Amino acid sequence: MNTITEWIAFGGGSILLLAGSRRALTHWGSHGSYRFVAWEAMLALLVLNISVWGDDPLSAHQIVSWILLAASIVPVAAGARALWHHGALDRRREDPTLFRYEKTTRLVTTGAYRYIRHPLYGSLLLLAWGIFFKRIGLLTAVLVAVATVFLTLTARADERECVTYFGPDYADYMKRTKMFIPFVW
Repeated sequence: MNTITEWIAFGGGSILLLAGSRRALTHWGSHGSYRFVAWEAMLALLVLNISVWGDDPLSAHQIVSWILLAASIVPVAAGARALWHHGALDRRREDPTLFRYEKTTRLVTTGAYRYIRHPLYGSLLLLAWGIFFKRIGLLTAVLVAVATVFLTLTARADERECVTYFGPDYADYMKRTKMFIPFVW
């Protein structure tokens, strides 16, 4: 991809991300505001690396990339399924910063949530690192570090919001589970 095309792709993607995150961005410090920054870093990674997506397919970095990209599907699928089936979604839940699928009214501690508190953000971490390994460089390392830091800030802000909404049950749940990687982190 040439530079002009990359800027157009990044600009167009950023407009879509801004439109989707507009309510969260009016409440800086909400998990959605941090998530927006992480998504922007991931978009930049994608735009920078898309041109080398299939280059040297059997190289170590490409194999690691494909493993991480494929692995990113598991936590998002398992997490979304658990939220859908056990979260008692209610569109009327009062919080303008939440997407519709985030408006759960029941604490979900089954499925993927039995082991980690943030399977959807964990999936984004795997995705970001998978994109990074397509082309390893200083700029992509900075971008994946920004994505990682802001996904961690997203999860921590989400946890504060969940403690406020679900109370001590969520605080107890935090003691029993890890943030992103079962039994580790």
